[in-house]
Amino acid sequence: MKRDAFHDNGGSRSSIAAPVPPKGSSIVVLTDLDGTLLDHDTYDWHAAQSALDLCRLRNIPVVLVSSKTRAEMDVLRRTLALADPFISENGGGIFFPGEMAESPPQQAQPERGLWKWTLGSPYGDVVSALKRIRKRLKWKITGFADMSVDEISTHTGLDRASARLAAMREFDEPFLVHSPSRPDERLLNEAASDEGLSLSLGGRFRHLHGKSDKGRAVEKLLAWYGCRHRDLVSVGLGDSPNDFPMLERVDVPILVRSTKEYPDLGKRIPRIRMTRLTGPAGWNEAVLEILRDALP
Repeated sequence: MKRDAFHDNGGSRSSIAAPVPPKGSSIVVLTDLDGTLLDHDTYDWHAAQSALDLCRLRNIPVVLVSSKTRAEMDVLRRTLALADPFISENGGGIFFPGEMAESPPQQAQPERGLWKWTLGSPYGDVVSALKRIRKRLKWKITGFADMSVDEISTHTGLDRASARLAAMREFDEPFLVHSPSRPDERLLNEAASDEGLSLSLGGRFRHLHGKSDKGRAVEKLLAWYGCRHRDLVSVGLGDSPNDFPMLERVDVPILVRSTKEYPDLGKRIPRIRMTRLTGPAGWNEAVLEILRDALP
């Protein structure tokens, strides 16, 4: 992966390099989905096939970390032939496949063929809180709980079957603010905080959820991996602000290029590096480069 640059506030460019894992390290890859491993518009992942194949060949876990639901992610990880844990709904839950060779942590409980480690707030509580926030701010806000499957499909570009899986939420409520056209983020964050909840910004929606986010869930999962693997090195890939807490906690943080720019991200995460390509092609580029440098 070629070194690239972030724009600073003055419009100049400066290289920000990420460390390379030492040879022989135990590597775990943690990745966002939409706009990262999956194409933002088509949800296709095939441009990342080469790197995914290499991870499978070398027994490198690929942990999916997304705002998507458990139902969506369980289908996808089976499609990708992954048997690794995954993190759903912006850190609301960590799920361990039943076919995993390793035992799940004690906090995880068996549920529908998976082991579920709950970190987030119950979905019903989050939906009720969003209704109170809407009333308090007097804004026009629409959450997934207000939408039909067809409306979710329209807003996401998912087919109806996938939109139905996206509606099967457990921890996190995606929502749109229709008016005001430029909502005061400070007021929105204050309202969420007063409800004991947090906000995250994804590629398409704002998300209301409990205090657990992608970063906190990744931290817990890496602690579990760290007890089982010596010299563990974590590689994280994401493209949106809701990925930044995850990228802060990994050893090798990678921003997958998108149409958006984050001028101050290099100050927040000095080790971060950005791909030359977007979406799964950028993901493939980054992972292959890192593994080529790190694998014996």
